[in-house]
Amino acid sequence: MKVLAIGSIIKPLADEQRARLMPHEVPATLRLYLDGIVDQYWFRKDRPGPVFLMNVETVEQAKAVTDAMPIVKEGYAAYEFIPVGPLAPLGMLIPGK
Repeated sequence: MKVLAIGSIIKPLADEQRARLMPHEVPATLRLYLDGIVDQYWFRKDRPGPVFLMNVETVEQAKAVTDAMPIVKEGYAAYEFIPVGPLAPLGMLIPGK
C-alpha cells in the first residue's frame, strides 16, 4: 500500500541541535529510500518538514518507520499519515467497469 507521511516540526531546533541530528537523519532517510520504503520524498514549502510517499503494508508500519527516525525520537518532528491509492473515479471512463 502507499501512504503519504507528512512531517511537521513540532519543536524548533537550535543550530547546535540541527548540527547534531542532521548527520543521522539524512542517512536514515537515504536508507529508507534505498530500501524501497520511501518511494518519493519532498520538502514542504508551507513550513519545515518532509513529505514521504511510502511503500508499506499498513499505516501502522509507516508510523513505526517514522517513529524510529532520529528527529522524531528526539521529539522535534511528528508525522500525519494518509493512505492513498488509484483514483477510483477514473474507472467510470472504462466501459464495463
